[in-house]
Amino acid sequence: MTKRGKHYNDALAKLGEQDPCSPQEAIALARELSFAKFDETVELHIRTNADTRHADQLVRGTTVLPHGTGKEVRVLVFAEGEAVGIATAAGADHAGADELIESVEGGWTEFDIAIATPMIMGKIGKLGRVLGRKGLMPNPRTGTVVTQEDLPRIIREAKQGRVEYRMDRSGIIHVPLGKISFSDAQIIDNLNILIGYINKDRPSSVKGRFMNSATMSTTMGVGIPMDVSLLSAITL
Repeated sequence: MTKRGKHYNDALAKLGEQDPCSPQEAIALARELSFAKFDETVELHIRTNADTRHADQLVRGTTVLPHGTGKEVRVLVFAEGEAVGIATAAGADHAGADELIESVEGGWTEFDIAIATPMIMGKIGKLGRVLGRKGLMPNPRTGTVVTQEDLPRIIREAKQGRVEYRMDRSGIIHVPLGKISFSDAQIIDNLNILIGYINKDRPSSVKGRFMNSATMSTTMGVGIPMDVSLLSAITL
């Protein structure tokens, strides 16, 4: 069992037997119960009714949060030739091929998102053992394998707050909504866009209710139960 600190236990006791609440109420509670000395990330955790053993029940996608995540995003682009200059001009923190591949193969992962052009995918396939377990491997399904013409747009979106949502092995989706310093309206805007896309991508093979439960928390804070009926009603 994870050992919790005094501040966490105090916040948990203060929360008590909280009934599932609206997004607005959850944000208010998250602020009230926050005790960390830094600008915490506000997180959303959704337990779905999907059976992750079946590929047709998996949810995975990306969207750009209108107010970003509040985090400075470091972008690496695997590319060669003219694409390197395009990526650098568009704001990529690292761009290149052989030297970057060698660094990553050695265990270097000082970046938050990796993008690649299709022509270089054959070279970076061997990086799956390093990048795969960190969720950093470029993948066409998440829009991180793109032509050099699309690099400026994808890099811009990554810097602005492009997030990936996907289920873990337990069918839970973990996603950031911004920082605790964001206004309520900014967090709500981000949540509405994110949930709208998740609901849009709901697999038709999942019968009955898609969301079993949802919890909002801050980086160090307690989980606040949310009303899944309200979240399920959010559309784009």
